[in-house]
Amino acid sequence: MTIRVLLVDDQPLLRTGFRLILEAEPDITVVGQAGDGKDAQEQTRALLPDVVLMDIRMPGVDGIEATRRIVREAAPAAHVPKVLVLTTFDLDEYIVEALRSGASGFLLKDVPPDELVQAIRVVAAGDAIVAPSVTRRLLDRFATRLPSAYEQAAPARLDRLTERELEVLRLIAKGMSNAEIAAKLVVSETTVKTHVGNVLTKLGLRDRVQAVVLAYETGLITPGAIS
Repeated sequence: MTIRVLLVDDQPLLRTGFRLILEAEPDITVVGQAGDGKDAQEQTRALLPDVVLMDIRMPGVDGIEATRRIVREAAPAAHVPKVLVLTTFDLDEYIVEALRSGASGFLLKDVPPDELVQAIRVVAAGDAIVAPSVTRRLLDRFATRLPSAYEQAAPARLDRLTERELEVLRLIAKGMSNAEIAAKLVVSETTVKTHVGNVLTKLGLRDRVQAVVLAYETGLITPGAIS
C-alpha cells in the first residue's frame, strides 16, 4: 500500500527537500504541498492524505490550529489522516498544544532522512512516535504545569495495569519503540504490541504520545529520568 503524504511548511525549499527524500521511497508518494494551515486543511479535505507532515510556525493559521481543525473535521469520517508535527528546540512551548490538538507524533526538523521515512510509516500504520530528545524536553517543561488535583487520582488509574504493563508504560515514556522494548524485556515484538494495546485501552488513551504525558503526570516518570 502506498502512503499518501501532504507536506505543510511555509518554506518552499524545505518542502522541496522533504519531497525529494520521500518520493525516493517506493511506498510513499507526496500528493500535495501547502504553505500555511488554512491551505493544509483545504488540501487535506480534497486529497485525503494518510499522513500530514506539519510545520508548527507558519503565517496565518499555524500548525497547531491546522492540526486541531484537520483532526476534528476528519474524526467522524472513515478516513482520518495522521498528523506528524515538525518542531525545533526553540519551539518547545508548542509541543503540548500540538499533542492536545491530536498530533500523532513529533520530529525535529533536522531529523535524518531514514528516520523521517520510518516515522511516516509508523504513524501511517496507526502508531505514534516522539523523537527521544523531544520527549525529554517536553516532559521536563511539562513538569511545571502539572495540576496537583490530578496527582491524587493518578494512583487509582495506574492500578488498572499489571506490573508488566507498568514497565512497558515506563519504557514507552522513555521514547522507546516496540522493537527496543522487546529487546529490553527479552520478549517478542508481538508481545510488546499486545502490552501496549492493553495499556492504551485500560487507561483510555488514544496513542503512545498521550501515554508519555500520562506517565509523567502520574509520577511514573520524573524529570531527568529519560535516558
